[in-house]
Parts: sequence; structure tokens; C-alpha cells
Amino acid sequence: MTRPEFSLPDPRDVDPAVVKRAFGRAAATYDAAAVLQREVGKRLVARMDVVRLEPARILDLGCGTGEATAELVARYPGAHVVGLDLAWPMAQAARERLRRGRSVYRRLLAPLTGNAGDSAHVVCADALALPLPGVCVDIVFSSLALQWVNDLPRAFAEMRRVLRVGGLATFTTFGPDTLRELRAAFARADGYTHVNRFVDLHDIGDMLVDAGFADPVMDAEMLTLTYASPQALMLDLKAIGATNATRGRPRGLTGRRRIGRVVGELERLMRDGRLPATFEVVYGHAWKGEPRTTAGGLPIVKLERRPR
Repeated sequence: MTRPEFSLPDPRDVDPAVVKRAFGRAAATYDAAAVLQREVGKRLVARMDVVRLEPARILDLGCGTGEATAELVARYPGAHVVGLDLAWPMAQAARERLRRGRSVYRRLLAPLTGNAGDSAHVVCADALALPLPGVCVDIVFSSLALQWVNDLPRAFAEMRRVLRVGGLATFTTFGPDTLRELRAAFARADGYTHVNRFVDLHDIGDMLVDAGFADPVMDAEMLTLTYASPQALMLDLKAIGATNATRGRPRGLTGRRRIGRVVGELERLMRDGRLPATFEVVYGHAWKGEPRTTAGGLPIVKLERRPR
């Protein structure tokens, strides 16, 4: 008789409940601290200049407080933009931002663009179970949210499910070199996990292909933020909700001695009174092509009559 095999959860995986609580608590402090998130979101939106699409519906997956959602509304006035976030307070903040953004000018412009004036709405939901029917979205946009998803293949499958044929998935996430300074400092202090597992861009490209996307394009850039102290870095991460949500995190209070060791390790890295923090920003996009198999897995063969 063979023993059943059990797979233990990866300690670097995140606990979705902890992620949801952390971002919910951070809704009030997020905008003031999200310098990097704001810049990366703007860069991702700018990359859409080369996209030749006139979308009717756009999904902003992991919209946070809705800054990118508002930019998408302005960029595509004829489209309906759906913002989606896991944390209810974040979704509420995004909804309030969009409400404030509905100016008299935009309401007057709506009839000219075919937009009835309700150009966006926000829902609170999980990226792994999108509350949308299939084949209803032209663009799925997601900036710095996918690093909080354990099952990336499932997330990509959901993105492809809701996209129309010819639709675009465009996103950013973090790569393995992100917060390498903080990861190394904690590794010398204890044996727990303190930083997420970030997926390599080549593996993400493979996941997109496996999910059925066509022509995936991946690239990355290194960005470095500097802080006045290790404590300033940690407070900044807490303010945006990026606290330790890994399953292998320490369950009790982090002792003063352990924090002191981490701070000491980080202080050794300071140059000219500033602590560097590395962020590997991964950019990706891919298209939804024609389906190759039926829902039952049978191959689709197209027959064309030759002209006589």
C-alpha cells in the first residue's frame, strides 16, 4: 500500500486573507506613499500609445485607489472602464476618485463620444474568479497587482476568458531582484520569509503561452528608490499595504533584537545617508488569438473553399 503524497504550501506564497486586510488598512495612506506604483502605472499607460485598439470595455485588474482607472477613462472616453480590487476599502477609494473626476466637461463631452456618462465603475472581487462573463473585455490592464497572486496561470486563464478575440492583456509585476536588500537583511536575522516570491519574466512568458495567449512580449527595468533610513523603507511599505503576507512569516511579534539586526544589516548598505531599495519592474503584454480547441478540448479545424 502506497502512502498518499501531500504537498506542503510554499512558505513564500502569500496568504490572500492577509493581503486583503493589509491593503484594506492601507487605503487611507496609499496615495501619499505610492510613488513607485504611480510612476509604473503611468509608464504602463504610456506604452499603450502604440496599441491600435478602440476598446468598448477595459478591465483595470487590481485598481487600488483608482489612479490608473481614471487615466484609462480619460484616455479612452468611448470605453467603459471596470476597476477591480480585492480589498473593499481600496475599491471604495477608487469609486470616490472616479466620482470626483466626473466633471461638468466630461458629462457634456459624453454624448459626443457615445458614452452615456457612466464611463466607469468599480467592483470588489478576486483576480482568480473574475465576476465577468466570458468574451466581454477588449483590454485587461493590471499594474503591480499580480505579485500578490499565488496562482499566476489561473489568473492568466481568467484574463483570457474575459477577453474578446483580438483583445490585449497588458500588465506590470515585480521580478526576483525586487527588495533584494531587504530579503538579504532578514535572511541574516532569522529563518522566516519576509519578502514575496517574485516570478522571473521568462517564466511569466511561458505561463502566458500555456494559457493560450499569442505573441507575448516581456521586458524589465531596474528602478532604485532611496530612503533616509531602514525604518523609513519599512514604514513606506506598510503605508501602501505591502506588509509581510507570506505563509512562512513569523506568527508572533518581531522582537526588538531581531529588528535591530535587520536595521544594522540595512544601515551597512547606506551611501551618502540614503538606503537604496531595488525594484525589478516586469512589463508584459499578449493578445488573445483565435481559439485552437473547443471547450471540450477538441482541435478546431477551419475549412476554406478554394475559388474556382
